Amino acid sequence: MTSVDVRAVMALIPHRFPMLLVDRVEDIVPDKSARGIKAVTINEPFFAGHFPGRPIMPGVLIVEALAQTAGVLAIRSMNLENSNKLVYFMAIEEAKFRAPVEPGCLMDLHVEFIQRRATVCKFAGRAVVNGKTVAEAKFTAMIADAPA
Repeated sequence: MTSVDVRAVMALIPHRFPMLLVDRVEDIVPDKSARGIKAVTINEPFFAGHFPGRPIMPGVLIVEALAQTAGVLAIRSMNLENSNKLVYFMAIEEAKFRAPVEPGCLMDLHVEFIQRRATVCKFAGRAVVNGKTVAEAKFTAMIADAPA
């Protein structure tokens, strides 16, 4: 399967509302890349305070959406479904924010493996709205057991 809907995303990663920031993941190429989709709506809880009168998605949450997409890619690539393993953020590098993401945007989240080891993976991610890159970052994650 090269795409997963929101129910399958929730079966692969533990995030739930309000922290689930990817609606589906498509074009999954194990050990290589994936594309997440996030429909940004005015109902997102962070818009109440960021910013009143000029709602803009916080950059850190755009990076989190990229990381969640990468988490789905990692779990699928490493055949870790139903394994009690989680993907934990370790580092963010070279983050750049190029344009605001506002309610009504459909954000494409492009992630690819840069490096993969047994328990540590490095990714490159790029968030795109209407064909324009709005954010990009490199980030590292660790695969570990879920807390008991």
